[in-house]
Amino acid sequence: MKSNKTEKAQSPEDIPRLALARAAAGDAAGIADLYEPNAVLVIDKDGNTAAGKEAIKKFYEQLLKGNPDFGTIIQRPVLKGKNLALTSSKLADGTVTVEVARLQSDNTWLWAVDNPSFVTKTY
Repeated sequence: MKSNKTEKAQSPEDIPRLALARAAAGDAAGIADLYEPNAVLVIDKDGNTAAGKEAIKKFYEQLLKGNPDFGTIIQRPVLKGKNLALTSSKLADGTVTVEVARLQSDNTWLWAVDNPSFVTKTY
């Protein structure tokens, strides 16, 4: 799948779709471009984080080396305010993600906080 690194999220709902397309294309830098410059990403079950776009990019570079299969992902309804939105997805294994997106000055949306395994399957 070809990644369109230049496409920007016009709504909070666009961010997960763009992230998955870029992940499928092995485009770690393109995924990092979906985050604010000082965004925070939870990188493991212990709550450790990657802070800032460069650290987030490095995390995704390592993750994508393993050619992960994200399976079927169901995007949950977005809770949207004027400048902030809560996005969430349910993965095939039951894991639930949660992210905070913020409206940017150019009227596009970027993630400010991302926890890709907020709830994990326990059974």
